[in-house]
Amino acid sequence: MSRKRSVVDADLDGRRVLVRVDFNVPVKDGVVTDDTRIRASVPTIELVLERGGRVILLSHLGRPAGIGYEEPFSTKPCADRLSQLIDAPVRYVRDVCGKEAREAADALEPGQVLMLENLRFDPREKKNDPEFAAELAAMGDVYVDDAFGVSHRAHASVVGVPRLLPSYAGLLMAKEVETITGMLEDPARPFVAVLGGSKVSDKIGVIDNLMTKADTILIGGGMCFTFLKAQGHGVGTSLLENDWVQRAAEMLDKAAGCGCRLVLPVDYVVADRFAPDARTEVVAADAIPADMMGLDVGPRTVSAYAEAIAGARSVFWNGPMGVFEMPAFEAGTRGVAQAIADNEEAESIVGGGDSGAAVNQFGLADRMTFVSTGGGASMKLVEGESLPGVEAIPDAR
Repeated sequence: MSRKRSVVDADLDGRRVLVRVDFNVPVKDGVVTDDTRIRASVPTIELVLERGGRVILLSHLGRPAGIGYEEPFSTKPCADRLSQLIDAPVRYVRDVCGKEAREAADALEPGQVLMLENLRFDPREKKNDPEFAAELAAMGDVYVDDAFGVSHRAHASVVGVPRLLPSYAGLLMAKEVETITGMLEDPARPFVAVLGGSKVSDKIGVIDNLMTKADTILIGGGMCFTFLKAQGHGVGTSLLENDWVQRAAEMLDKAAGCGCRLVLPVDYVVADRFAPDARTEVVAADAIPADMMGLDVGPRTVSAYAEAIAGARSVFWNGPMGVFEMPAFEAGTRGVAQAIADNEEAESIVGGGDSGAAVNQFGLADRMTFVSTGGGASMKLVEGESLPGVEAIPDAR
């Protein structure tokens, strides 16, 4: 992938700089409960401020209805948290691109930050409406995209605005793209990929592309039951995509033909129902009771996967091994996370989303080489697809 024009090379002195960030963070009772994504964009914000720029932050948060202001999805808690992380005044306005927003943007002084309201309060954002993009662009002189987590979305603030202003990639955006593509293009070997999650249909492109790049792919999560069914085994009441069983069988054959080891669990933690206090037991992969469901990989699988990870020099992980949000079914995901953290010789990349949440929950994020801020975006990149938000930034000369 071509290197994109970087904010490092931009003339920012005195300019109004629209910075698209991904502050889509969890908020409870008006307080940010996980500020990982906010912290990730602080270096770009501080760089713009140091260069004499006036920062205007654009972000979405959650999934509002798109019919106007909704307090649970307000970006004000993000502004409050950011003001605690940087040594600069941060002003918030309850407006996206109306009169209050325009006046606040015009009143900004160099070294100051303005946080606008949730972009998705306006339905035109997700529609990539040209008029909405023009209204946003009118508030700035320069555009910087530091929102890797939404770079796979062709929304107005992601692809519309950079067509109207001098545009650059932020520090986080550049780091995300360079790190993930770098591993795929020239990984230190052995290269082990760990893939989990609920559906084969969500990961089929990722598996297909990684089979040509990785030495071993370890499968976990709900999607492994579709593979198990493809091998002719019963899966009880476990999650199953019947329409994808044949495709899963083809993937197993393809892996064998291209020299990539596609490894499935050998045992599972099964339960009589989907609940934290369900009755559980550990069974072999070919012995799941008809009235029980698999909710985590079993201890023998964790041991085998940890051994494979220990011998790797590159590790990419996306997707939990089980329902790690419930303590009874977290052991598989915790075991994989711990194995990756313990391999200090390997470059380890965690592909955001639930995997990122898991390493944060287990206190292991700082022992990974890199934790992506974008689950969906990182998956598209691993699939080999172009990202609209990245493509919208001009190439470096």
